[in-house]
Formats: sequence, structure tokens, C-alpha cells
Amino acid sequence: MDMRLTLHIWRQTSRSSKGGFETYRLDDVSAEMSFLEMLDVLNEQLVRQGEEPVAFDHDCREGICGTCGMVINGVAHGPWKKTTACQLHMRAFGDGDEIVIEPWRADGFPIIRDLVVDRRAFDRIIQAGGFISIRTGAAPDANTVPVPKENAELSFEAAACIGCGACVAACPNASAMLFTAAKVSHLNLLPQGQPERYDRTRAMVAQMNAENFGHCTNHGSCEVVCPAGISVDYIARLNRDLMKASLHRPGALVR
Repeated sequence: MDMRLTLHIWRQTSRSSKGGFETYRLDDVSAEMSFLEMLDVLNEQLVRQGEEPVAFDHDCREGICGTCGMVINGVAHGPWKKTTACQLHMRAFGDGDEIVIEPWRADGFPIIRDLVVDRRAFDRIIQAGGFISIRTGAAPDANTVPVPKENAELSFEAAACIGCGACVAACPNASAMLFTAAKVSHLNLLPQGQPERYDRTRAMVAQMNAENFGHCTNHGSCEVVCPAGISVDYIARLNRDLMKASLHRPGALVR
């Protein structure tokens, strides 16, 4: 079934320029198209008309890389749960629908152009300590270290975070706690992550705060829009580790 759609898309030429919504109409949109394929069709139409195409991030288009983030009708990644924007298909909409498309809104994610935001803040949080720097031996050595099944499953679940930023976009405070909690927890749950556990926790939370993300006030909207379905339980685990870190090294509690 083909559809006619009205698109209201945020256009902004640069970080410092003033942006606004522009309205476009598309005919003959297939219900089997992905959302990004629909935007490709729009851009082809704009190029034929001599207009500037809409800039948006994408790479794998398989829900793996996390680059395709955008807010669709007020919901990060759109109406389908545990789905990225590239996995969303146009059968989620109906003929004659109006769709509002805008970028992530957060001080920590400044707009570069149109729907593209600068998410390097997430990279800096990872660089602050989201790795294991001690020698753990080769892979066979690591495989000889027993890991409780529950911890292994929780670590794998946390590691499923793709760093898309939907949690930040959905949070009324633009908090990055769910992302940071997942990245801290997936190492802190493993034996190899224990020597640097508290230093890692302090460093990553300090960097998160320095990036102008807001504080978590338990709205839970981050969990709802997370494509990986990561639970807010990880935020509670992060807060516990942060408190333990302050006791491990008195006076070092991150504020």
C-alpha cells in the first residue's frame, strides 16, 4: 500500500544558526520502506528540485551502530519499542499522516546540521575509563576465570548499549545516566574489571557531569525508548558503585 505523507522536518544549516521546521509532502511512499529509505526518497526529490537535501546520520541501517537517532512524533526512534530509526518501517504510519522529525535535544548533543548532532560527548565518557587497562592475559587466560552466570548475563545485557543517545533525548533532564550506567556496569560486573572498578566509576561519572548532561530524577523514559531495552536497574547499580567509590577513597565522591 502506498501512502501520502506530510513531513515537518527540523532544518538548521549550522551549530550557530537559527533552525526551524520545514514542511514537505511525499506521494507514493511504500509501507515496506524503512524510515531512512523514506528520507532517501525525500532527498532525491529535493535534489531534483534544486534544494538542499536533509542531513541525517546513518551507517549500518541494521540497528547496530546507533547513529540514526532522531525524534519522530515526539518519541526517540519513533513509535516501535526496542527499535532504532533505521529499523522502523513506514507501515507504522497511515495514509495522510503528518510526521514531525527533529534531532536529539540536549546541551550535551549540540546540533551540527538538520537532524545531525555531535555525540562525541559519549566518546569522551568512554575515554574517561570505559575500558580495562590492566594486563589480563590472552583470551585463553581470560576464559579460565570463572564468572557467575547472573553476572555474565547482566554484563552482556549492559554491553548491548549501542550509544545512540535515545535515553538522553527522551529524558526531561537530558540525563546520560542510563548510557553511563551501562558502560560502567558491563565492566564492573566482571572479575577483570574489579581492580579499576571504583576509579572507573568516578572518572566516567565526572566526565558525564562535565559534558552538561542533566541529572537522573527517575522518570524512566530512558528505559522505554532504549533500543536494547536496558533497564534503569543499571542506574541504581551505578549509584551504589559511586557511593562505594567514595568510601573506597574518602572525599572522592563526584558531585
